Amino acid sequence: MAKIDKRLRDKVVPEKGCSLDEALAAVVGGSGVKFDETVDVAVHLGIDTKKSDQAVRGAVVMPAGTGKTVRVAVVAADADAESAREAGADRVGFEDLIEEIKGGKTDFDVLIATPTSMRHLAAAGRVLGPRGLMPNPKTGTVAAAPAEAVKNAKAGQVRYRADKAGIVHAPVGKASFTPADLKRNIESLLDSLKRAKPASSKGVYLRQLSLSSTMGRSVEPDIASYR
Repeated sequence: MAKIDKRLRDKVVPEKGCSLDEALAAVVGGSGVKFDETVDVAVHLGIDTKKSDQAVRGAVVMPAGTGKTVRVAVVAADADAESAREAGADRVGFEDLIEEIKGGKTDFDVLIATPTSMRHLAAAGRVLGPRGLMPNPKTGTVAAAPAEAVKNAKAGQVRYRADKAGIVHAPVGKASFTPADLKRNIESLLDSLKRAKPASSKGVYLRQLSLSSTMGRSVEPDIASYR
């Protein structure tokens, strides 16, 4: 039988199927650690991941932010490059930036590219792909208006993708956030997932939701009201 960390033994964990408010109250209560934990959610979707037309991938801007400082790089030229700088991009370049990436330098969390720059960026795919940094239209990182994409990334945009088990994992804030702000972020994620539902998906789509902090236990609130 697995041992429970002594920090968590006396923590009251709501039963499976509790309300989202009860689950958040437990998660925000923390696990007694001395750093601001990240609050993560896992949403189990009713999709068949073996079918290419049931892939779920997208992005959503968290209304309350994520509590994380995001480093944004942009591959663009001329007016697009200038607008990206004005929007707050940390790195902006074209051939020079692509060469750095091909050499293995990826000192950024998000990479944004204009449609015209994507064919040049393809050469860096072997570096970007395994690190999950390759720009993609579905996540808003291939953008004709890079300035808007930069603002979204800085404002707390979260990119998600269902794994082989049909589960989407995403950070929704910090334990220092109020339960109300965390709830707003979770509801925004669920709304985005519903909009991304594949037309061929049958049966219950939003199957299960679980919440946890970095060092805390997982809590599984009822998701039925969000279907």
